[in-house]
Amino acid sequence: MPNYRRAWHPGGTYFFTVNLLERSGNDLLVRHINLLREAVRMVRAAHPFTIHAWVVLPDHLHCVIELPIGDADFALRWRLIKSHFSKLLPKTELLSTTRVRRGERGIWQRRYWEHLIRDEKDFSAHIDYVHINPLKHGLVKKVSDWPYSTFHLLREIGVYPADWAGGDEGDVGHFD
Repeated sequence: MPNYRRAWHPGGTYFFTVNLLERSGNDLLVRHINLLREAVRMVRAAHPFTIHAWVVLPDHLHCVIELPIGDADFALRWRLIKSHFSKLLPKTELLSTTRVRRGERGIWQRRYWEHLIRDEKDFSAHIDYVHINPLKHGLVKKVSDWPYSTFHLLREIGVYPADWAGGDEGDVGHFD
């Protein structure tokens, strides 16, 4: 089994990609967006973190979050978010024998992608990447049309103009 290395940095700011197990044609996350929001609220109440950016797509999500000073346990938060969301859903998915044996639901991929944000340029690039994602996946013609995104909050406070990412962005979201 591979030895995954995680960047544990107390008080760190991280970019995450979290995927459903069955991605093809699956719209579970947007179909049950209120359950996902409730799961995130429950976890934040017990284990606080700051959300800098978040987008929920039909079969995966991206976010940039910041942990409290002295706290590096993002794994606990993701385990709880996934678990709470799964428990809130009706049991309709097909399960492999391995998942049955482990008591897993078969909703989420076991792993996720995380990246420790290094500096302000890295932060900005990842915030933009989060918000451009619905456009990148062809879900909308302009970012402002996607409802499941913190883009709208950031637009309201002046971080983004209303017409940001209207379809001609080219290489927005590329990382150096």
